[in-house]
Amino acid sequence: MTEGGERLQKRLARAGVASRRAAEDLITAGRVTVNGQIATLGRTVTPDDEVRVDGRLIEAAEQESVTFLLYKPAGYVTTARDEYGRRNVLSAMPPIPGLHPVGRLDKDSEGLLLLTTDGQLTLTLTHPRYGHEKAYRAWTAGQPVAAELRVLETGIELADGPARALSARPARGGALVTLTEGRNRQVRRMLDAIGYPVHRLLRYRVGGLWLGDLEPGEYRLLSPRDLHDLLHPAQVPRHVWERAEREMLERWG
Repeated sequence: MTEGGERLQKRLARAGVASRRAAEDLITAGRVTVNGQIATLGRTVTPDDEVRVDGRLIEAAEQESVTFLLYKPAGYVTTARDEYGRRNVLSAMPPIPGLHPVGRLDKDSEGLLLLTTDGQLTLTLTHPRYGHEKAYRAWTAGQPVAAELRVLETGIELADGPARALSARPARGGALVTLTEGRNRQVRRMLDAIGYPVHRLLRYRVGGLWLGDLEPGEYRLLSPRDLHDLLHPAQVPRHVWERAEREMLERWG
């Protein structure tokens, strides 16, 4: 690889032209040129190289994508703009161009929320076909028992269609629920459907990434290792996973 270079498909993805996979298709189809020559898959480029797609000049992105983990406080909305003037999660973050929330966490809920400038990461984490796990701690009116929560694992019918939890088990004063989808207020609606309205809801894990010891309103920049764990939970070492779960239960269990 050229010193200081990067894969051409990564350059196209960072510039917002297409996802990396779609960028590979553009290259294979001969629609991408580098310095006037048709590019081939595997080509590396530097910021000084002239890259064009269908003849259109593609400017190099000025900076690498960044991703943050925020402990979203209850009462903050995750929409980019709010017509009612409610507090927005972006107001708690550095003013970085292109930074946006990954998915949503409803206003009354709290916990792990990702914000990124990487559009491909957002697609990967929010598209249903990828099935990334999202784990929640719910405090409910009344204490559900294991047999009642197993109904959520079997599947129930909600107003917008069937819903099923990957796992659901009792916790002190509520439950721990893991989903592989993220419909609007889904955990709240599922628990309400079995007779246990939620009065507090916290998301503590997405994929292999845990909320950890952050306090409400605090955030941290994710490292390459964090991003790997986020997207590849099965590859997180067992002792790391067990420690994270133990710490979560000590704090919220």
